[in-house]
Amino acid sequence: MHRKPFLAAAVLALVTCVAHAGDARIGAIAIEHARAHATVPGQPVGGGYLTLVNGGGADRLVSVSAPVSKSTEMHMMKMKGDVMQMRQVEAIELPAGKTVTLQPGGYHLMFVGLKAPLKAGESFPMTLKFAKAGEVTVPVTVEAPGAGHGMKP
Repeated sequence: MHRKPFLAAAVLALVTCVAHAGDARIGAIAIEHARAHATVPGQPVGGGYLTLVNGGGADRLVSVSAPVSKSTEMHMMKMKGDVMQMRQVEAIELPAGKTVTLQPGGYHLMFVGLKAPLKAGESFPMTLKFAKAGEVTVPVTVEAPGAGHGMKP
């Protein structure tokens, strides 16, 4: 009758694996829930999102690259009056001890010149370069648009 401890350990292991999908760390910076939205055939760009948790001194995300597209750009969306504007940014500031979330409607990544559609359930590597912390490659999970974020696809 040792099934309950075994079952509890198995469930904990599964939850831990799911919780850490798309997560990585470089120095004091944790990269959490790196994800991209699935795209349709012929769609030239895709969106990428993640959370950066900085447990150390101030740093900056200065570049991003991924093999799924010709280029990867950092963008910011904001409202100007009644118009939503999107512009490319050269870097994303990561203040000391703060969390910066790249999400729809704010800072986000754009995979420009997709080489193939991004399919839900697949994953790909993405390299982030920080001014001080250096480079780290993280796994990006492709999700259906709005998956787990309270939005409908």
